[in-house]
Amino acid sequence: MEAGPGMGPRIREGDCAVLKRDDVFKAVPVLRRRKIIFEKQWFYLDNAIGHIYGTTFEVTSGGNLQPKQEVEETTTETKEAGTDNRNIVDDGKSQKLTHDDIKALKDKGIKGQEIVQQLIENSTTFRDKTEFAQDKYIKKKKKKYEAVITIVKPSTRILSTMYYAREPGKINHLRYDTLAQMLTLGNIRAGNKMIVMETCAGLVLGAVMERMGGYGSIIQMYPGGEPVRAATSCFGFPKVFFDNLHEFPLSKVDSLLSGTFSMETLPSEPEDNMLVEEESNGMTDGKQTSLQETEDESTTETAMEVKQTEEQETMDINTEDVGFKENKEKENKENVREKQRKQWERRKKLIETATLLREKNADGLIVASKFHPTPLLLSLLEFVAPSRPFVVYCQYKEPLLECYAKLRERGGVINLKLSETWLRNYQVLPDRSHPKLTMSGGGGYLLSGITVVLDNGKSDSSNLDALKMEEPSSKRCKVQDLHC
Repeated sequence: MEAGPGMGPRIREGDCAVLKRDDVFKAVPVLRRRKIIFEKQWFYLDNAIGHIYGTTFEVTSGGNLQPKQEVEETTTETKEAGTDNRNIVDDGKSQKLTHDDIKALKDKGIKGQEIVQQLIENSTTFRDKTEFAQDKYIKKKKKKYEAVITIVKPSTRILSTMYYAREPGKINHLRYDTLAQMLTLGNIRAGNKMIVMETCAGLVLGAVMERMGGYGSIIQMYPGGEPVRAATSCFGFPKVFFDNLHEFPLSKVDSLLSGTFSMETLPSEPEDNMLVEEESNGMTDGKQTSLQETEDESTTETAMEVKQTEEQETMDINTEDVGFKENKEKENKENVREKQRKQWERRKKLIETATLLREKNADGLIVASKFHPTPLLLSLLEFVAPSRPFVVYCQYKEPLLECYAKLRERGGVINLKLSETWLRNYQVLPDRSHPKLTMSGGGGYLLSGITVVLDNGKSDSSNLDALKMEEPSSKRCKVQDLHC
């Protein structure tokens, strides 16, 4: 279902959506009749399909979602407020409603907003509290009794906030403001040819893909057997975004730089070799079955006169077994063919990615991994064109200091900067705006710079001799006289 004019996109079945309640997020797939558990509430997303992203829903009985109706709150009791809270004693006797009464209200199907209103009316100390304390009390009770969630569309900001709050170890404690700095310093834009090396569950890769908008090409360098893109799948990108996404293993970077990179000879028809092997296996299986048949015949000959009826039954069973084996062999052949076809396509894509890297004209490099950044950066910079930015993230500054010193010694880079982002959240309320008591201790460190042409011939004596031989003899004599 498409969105109307002036409206946002609508929730569709199969999308990846993010559930939001206060400052808590959770990414879930939108599927019918699938039970979702979020913040001690269970519900189904069937009724949410077709609504606009950003809609707030209320969980009703049976786990159904119902759009929350905006009701103007006319709280006259908040006008009656005390001057201070010094005379209020928290003895647990101020609330007239018991737990059984509240449970009975829930069983009757009364909404959370009405329960909160009854709690306010049955509180003996509510009117003696200050206006600020009353707002805090109402907010606390709403969070406890109102089952309200908001479904929002995934984005880099939302997913990075979610991962940093729920599972920071999976993204190497990469904070959302640091990720924003990486995208800015790396000059990520549509049409770029970017190299991304990250072990942040695909969050950095998804952020780069979102910023590029499906235009340009991205080469993902990955360790191990295959890349991890758990966070990338949460973005819900269309299939077009993945057409220009390439992948290349880190284990083959050295061989690509040294010129020894070579793939095994690709078969023109990947099914032929496996068919030959399967036929040979079928022949051996046939031999085994023939041996079993001879044994069966020998046993039946000895008991032919005694068990003629049993012989007929065993023959019927054998024919059924042969038919079952044939079907099983066909399924195995199809599975093997499909497996080899995927392997052949993967090799083909690997060769295409190697061709792109050999051009050595990438427009930027992003590194955010749990490995030491120095060897990674020194090897991957060979694929980046001159006058292009690069950014390296690390949770600690010591590895980046070593990387900084190696780059200064190596040369070929300018505008090297080692920075740390600082973030502080503020509470903005009337007469009580102040920094929040809980804040992040650190968001990691960034090493950024710009590549230039690396001139290796300045200190080489052989190159100096070659330059002298190219100079005219008259000029060479003048230079020698000056040195004397």
